[in-house]
Amino acid sequence: MKEDFLHYLWKHQMFSKRDLVTTDAKKVIVRSVGSHNYNSGPDFFNAKIQIDKLVWVGNVEIHVKSSDWYIHQHEDDVNYDTVVLHVVWDDDMDIFDKSNKPMPTIEIANFISTDVLDNYYRLFSKKLCWIPCEKLIGSVDSFIMDNWKVRLYFDRLEAKSKLIDNLLLKSNNNYEAVLFTLLMKSFGLKINGDSFLNLANSIDFSVIRKVQNDILKLSALLFGQAGFLEDDVQEPYYDELKKEYAYLQHKFRLLPLANGQFQFFKMRPSNFPTIRIAQLVGVYHQHQSLFSKLMSFSRLEEFYAVFNVSVNEFWQTHYTFHKTSPKKVKRVTKQFVDLLLINTVIPLKFNYLKSLNTNIDEGFLDFLKYLKAEKNTVVTKFSALKIKAINAFDSQALLELQNNYCAKKRCLHCAIGNSLLRSP
Repeated sequence: MKEDFLHYLWKHQMFSKRDLVTTDAKKVIVRSVGSHNYNSGPDFFNAKIQIDKLVWVGNVEIHVKSSDWYIHQHEDDVNYDTVVLHVVWDDDMDIFDKSNKPMPTIEIANFISTDVLDNYYRLFSKKLCWIPCEKLIGSVDSFIMDNWKVRLYFDRLEAKSKLIDNLLLKSNNNYEAVLFTLLMKSFGLKINGDSFLNLANSIDFSVIRKVQNDILKLSALLFGQAGFLEDDVQEPYYDELKKEYAYLQHKFRLLPLANGQFQFFKMRPSNFPTIRIAQLVGVYHQHQSLFSKLMSFSRLEEFYAVFNVSVNEFWQTHYTFHKTSPKKVKRVTKQFVDLLLINTVIPLKFNYLKSLNTNIDEGFLDFLKYLKAEKNTVVTKFSALKIKAINAFDSQALLELQNNYCAKKRCLHCAIGNSLLRSP
């Protein structure tokens, strides 16, 4: 038995109140459970408890065993002088209040139904499983599941919004600069995401603005800062980039990343960092004020069009600077644009609309529902449990569910866990 479950039982009054009595047989009526305290001090503040004919207003403390009162040294803490009721699972020791009288105590184990306990033990059994409710989740009502997914998705957006707020603070509220940083990270995917983020942070966005009209300068800037122009390569285009970067480095006092930060191992050639940088060059060379454009779009086709860029002629016959390959245009795929929308554009638009105090309407979610669900281990495992991700909204909600609830066993804070605990 865990204390947080007892908190849950008290907060939601999930026990029989008809014959509720203290351990010394005094009748108890809970007028108010009080407000849940998540910081130090008693567990519930300002509860209203009637014991026999007297109504007490004060705090409630909850423990697995009565003796935990002394283990936690509450007897020496004045914050616990106003406790009017001690709720425990096992009353294994007498506790006395500041007036040296026995503390009114409820042994709550005597008032909980076997259904609730059985559901609790099923969820929190120590048997190894991927998520605690994997054998039960398929029975959860679809209405509860659908509403919970909305909450999960917006929780995920809020978490991403905090990262965006930090980037905005560093960039003096420059959304164009923040978009560049987030796009860089997304273009790096999981393996090179941090390296691409370091690359973005190594260049002031004002420098991007100054050179983006010249594709040679923009290419030299990004490849040079990434450390890809420090080798001895016998190739005219490479020499051009190297000379141009030397000029830009001196002009803008640039400090390149150390060579070797970007991974090629176990990556498909189309995801090589060199190709992703070349594609980013194409995007920023073709589109000025990219943030403003993306925020104005309302149709999926508009996003696909803006990212529908190909690499320049050199990269059509290369995946790295060192070796020629069969010619391929190497455009940004729609599948990759979907990832950019999910992980960068939509969170940024959510943050932007909040900054304008604009209501986030249902259309915001509808747009996400047109995107295909992501393919990853979490989505696959939920699918095996008959929880299908139909679209990107579903897959994002399931990622939030697994990462912040299932993996942390926060079933008591989860609508699914609550539903299962209350089921007969």
